Amino acid sequence: MAITADDPGAVGWRRSSYSNGSGGECVEVADGHPGGIPVRDSKKADAGPAIFFRASAWTAFLTSLKG
Repeated sequence: MAITADDPGAVGWRRSSYSNGSGGECVEVADGHPGGIPVRDSKKADAGPAIFFRASAWTAFLTSLKG
């Protein structure tokens, strides 16, 4: 599923609190998208694609990071 920066279904983009402040290595996720979590590179937010994770896959990913 392709999600673009202007997709009305992908609202509430927010940057990871672990992204550095110098403009590099920034990841954003969109809250409120039905069925899953879109993730994009904030350095290419206007032109780049987003990756779409099902909610269960995103939860498993976050759990593995915390473990």
